[in-house]
Amino acid sequence: MQAPKNLVRLENIRKSFNRNTVLEGVSLELNESEVISIIGGNGAGKSTLMKILTGIYKPEGGIIEINGEKADHLNPFAAHERGIYLVPQEPLLFPNMTVEQNLTIGFRKDKKEVKEESIKLIKELGWNIDLKRIAATLSIAEQQQLEIIRGLLRKSKVLILDEPTSTLTFSETEALFKVIEQLKNAGVGIFYITHRLDEVFQISTHVVILRDGKVTLKGKIAEFTKEMLIQGLLPAENEDHHQETFERRKSNHEGEKPILKVDNIVGDGFKNISFDVYKGEVVGLAGLVGAGRTEIAEAIYGINPIQSGKVYLDGKDITKLSINETVDSGLAYIPEDRFLNGIFSITSVRNNITSQMMKRSGFFIKKKLEEQVAHQYIDRLRIKVNSQEDEIKSLSGGNQQKAVIARALSVNPKIIIMDEPTRGIDAAARGDIYSIITELKNQGFSILLISSDLEEIERISDRIFAVYQGTCKVCLNLDEINAVNVMKASFGTFEGGDRAHD
Repeated sequence: MQAPKNLVRLENIRKSFNRNTVLEGVSLELNESEVISIIGGNGAGKSTLMKILTGIYKPEGGIIEINGEKADHLNPFAAHERGIYLVPQEPLLFPNMTVEQNLTIGFRKDKKEVKEESIKLIKELGWNIDLKRIAATLSIAEQQQLEIIRGLLRKSKVLILDEPTSTLTFSETEALFKVIEQLKNAGVGIFYITHRLDEVFQISTHVVILRDGKVTLKGKIAEFTKEMLIQGLLPAENEDHHQETFERRKSNHEGEKPILKVDNIVGDGFKNISFDVYKGEVVGLAGLVGAGRTEIAEAIYGINPIQSGKVYLDGKDITKLSINETVDSGLAYIPEDRFLNGIFSITSVRNNITSQMMKRSGFFIKKKLEEQVAHQYIDRLRIKVNSQEDEIKSLSGGNQQKAVIARALSVNPKIIIMDEPTRGIDAAARGDIYSIITELKNQGFSILLISSDLEEIERISDRIFAVYQGTCKVCLNLDEINAVNVMKASFGTFEGGDRAHD
């Protein structure tokens, strides 16, 4: 029997961003008719590895071979020419063009022929997409379908699917899996990035687990169980990224009213979410990227609408309030993307710290009071500045984040939602943020913590609610919180714990 043709060989691939090592000597191979599922936690390096293969990123070391030939100077055009196509997690469409124009653009062959192939593919997939529709009117699921069709039209020998089912319905997913099986039988090799372990066993021939930029497990899917994959995703027992021990408290809130009560809310990206947070408690919201955690936080804060259900803050219904009214009620929010939503980059540290106060006072505030407040929080949170007048963008990431926390505290909240509070900051600044969280908790503040860092959310949280595919069904109490349980809950495989809606 003839051995399958090798399509891709990656050897010792290395990549860093701003001294942050993302890939550390990754090696793997893809042959004809193989579907290799690549799984790993947030920040494991999955998407970065695939972007290197498609020429979007340049590796800092290692060998790339495509169809047995070295590819030293790969770029996106060269990757397409060699038969490699990436279907991205976030659709990249021309919003003002029609579906047909988006599908036919970039082809050298006759557009009529491409259109006919598109119609045939859409029919085979069982999807309902009108070629005349403007792309901007498509739902996220329809945009994802369009990206998949674009990849299939190119008859690529290597197809990369990055979380392709994250927005698809069950029937749409089943249709996609049938197409994947057809492609596999036709000799196409597929890299399939997913967080959904059931899908791994349903469609894969092989599996690769990435953790912290390294391959920790790989082989034929038949050699593994779901439990083995979970173990491969966990940090090594001797790894200890955060040395500080946090004083966590077992929840005993009998007869006590929660500061925050989320009651069966439904919104864009999540459904039937229920949980509560009590005074002086850190509650973790665990889950993978795309699970719906940030969408839940933004809906609670009032950025996005809640379609049904209720949110109560200290007994008050804040479901339909504006953001300013929500802040006045005692809720503060530290957003996930500090650069996009957290700071006013061209203004001073002082203005950033006091900007929420200015909103409350009609955008006018006495300069002396503003200086006093800024000085108080610069001192309290140990923000390293030469002057309050320093532009905030001149500060390090950690000090910028402290300023964002200072702004949240300046309005005397009862509870603070912290979405990825240590994202993009160094180890020393992380330690400062953890100390601040511990101090706030001891002072009676409540914190809803969203974090993709497994160790972080495990070590800081008094309780953890796990969000999986837009739902929240598992609550881990203090004696149940450990790396294994948090990982299982995040991947939807944990069977114990309390029900989050109880």
